[in-house]
Amino acid sequence: MKNEFPKYMKLAQALKYLNVGSYSTLYKLIDDGLEVISIGRSKRISQEAADRYMEAKTVNKKH
Repeated sequence: MKNEFPKYMKLAQALKYLNVGSYSTLYKLIDDGLEVISIGRSKRISQEAADRYMEAKTVNKKH
């Protein structure tokens, strides 16, 4: 899965990478701490930042 996405993804690519259904939800993740690279008006999210964010949000439930 990772190989089909560039290292620095456009927001539309990040939606697919993170399996997020809407830009609204993606912007909520960004507001919650997902790192974004901004160059002029262009925004990118690195695979590494996306993976770190998801790892930080992982909940281990004990039975």
